[in-house]
Amino acid sequence: MKSLTDTLWFNTPERKAIINITDEVAERVRASKIQEGLCLVSAMHITAAIWVNDEEEGLKADLMEWLEKVAPANPNYRHHRTGEDNGDAHLKRTLVHHQCILPVTKGKLDLGPWEQVFYLEFDGQRRKRVIIKIIGE
Repeated sequence: MKSLTDTLWFNTPERKAIINITDEVAERVRASKIQEGLCLVSAMHITAAIWVNDEEEGLKADLMEWLEKVAPANPNYRHHRTGEDNGDAHLKRTLVHHQCILPVTKGKLDLGPWEQVFYLEFDGQRRKRVIIKIIGE
């Protein structure tokens, strides 16, 4: 069994952002030289997420709008008693989830016809990382 581990770094100028990382993940899969296996993509910060879906502006806007309805910015979160102001970012990350596992087939990232991989930032403006770990034969 072979493996490759690499890191992507982000520091978004906006507090919230959606960044397509499909090409970066696919490049790590190619570099791994793994033909058959799995690729883990994990946001290593508690206010960021990984999302697999369509690269379509309306859908991305709908997602952020939906998340804001379910976990709105709100000064009354108990988390804010710690001195933070990002309780909604933690909840949004919980709703989307922090990682995904993707198949590697014939040496390539094996996504569905419209699937893309996204890094979602809910409390940006500081340095954060995503780990990519590929294992297989």
